[in-house]
Amino acid sequence: MQYRKLGKTNLLVSEIGFGSWAIGGPLMAGDVPIGWGEVNDDISKKAILKAVELGVNFFDTADFYGLGHSEELLGNVFDGKWNDIILATKVGNALMPDGSAGTDYSKKYIIQACEKSLKRLKKDAIDVYQLHSARIEHLEHGECIEAMEQLQLEGKIRYWGISLNTFQPQREAKFFVEHQIGHTFQIAFSIVNQIALREVFPLAIENNYGIIARVPLHFGLLTGKFSREKVFPKNDHRSNRLNPELLNLSLDKLEKVFELANAKGVKPVDFAMGFILSHPAVSTVIPGIRTEAQAIANAKEFAPLTSEDVDFLHSYYSSDLELLMDAYKKG
Repeated sequence: MQYRKLGKTNLLVSEIGFGSWAIGGPLMAGDVPIGWGEVNDDISKKAILKAVELGVNFFDTADFYGLGHSEELLGNVFDGKWNDIILATKVGNALMPDGSAGTDYSKKYIIQACEKSLKRLKKDAIDVYQLHSARIEHLEHGECIEAMEQLQLEGKIRYWGISLNTFQPQREAKFFVEHQIGHTFQIAFSIVNQIALREVFPLAIENNYGIIARVPLHFGLLTGKFSREKVFPKNDHRSNRLNPELLNLSLDKLEKVFELANAKGVKPVDFAMGFILSHPAVSTVIPGIRTEAQAIANAKEFAPLTSEDVDFLHSYYSSDLELLMDAYKKG
């Protein structure tokens, strides 16, 4: 495992981190699934320990994943003995009284939520606390920033940042830079989604913000394992996000990507992860890991792609995959 510095922090993080959304278990907002379906905590625990054994020292979660279950599971596995493990979590998403998904970026809520996260994690301080997809209006209101700065002064968090919007990440990133706040950007970045390359990457590089790349395999599509007949359980968010129409369109658009990986003698997963790690601005990549087998497949050293392959994938995104992202946004 290789390690990279996380932006302006003093944290040295594994190139491959552990995305903990999926181990949070099923969660419904009304009739809308926002989890990854059923999980087995014993299997999840083995996956966590296997990842650590393979050199992973960066774990990313959120208080919204399973309404705290993901945090609690990590807290139970490490049981207060975090040692050199770096923990990032998020705040701001919540279920509303009517059961729908909503947000709360008030100062009071964030401070209370942080205390609850620390308790579940069995930790004295959160290494990287992130606003979970806060939008520009939340930042302009200012309470969420006040909360983060207060928590840092109190020693409850070491560093903080923001998990940026999937389709328009640049607005909030620019606000952070203009106001010289925070330390990290978490972004959706993959062969399929290269939106952040245009504006967020240059901002991060110039201002030394650490980049945490999420959804690197685009919900499993880039593993090359999905057939056109793939059906997701109703309590798996992909049953909506990758409905049959979008799944088939995605597989059509990715044929050239899989062909190139095959011609290079590289597994699709290795090709997808190598693409992300070819960009030095990225500090760590956080694939979702649920099993020991996934830890072994995802938590290893990936060879960066050649400059020719990276250039091809940038060009192919502009000509074809960007249209696919438009379909996801409309869907």
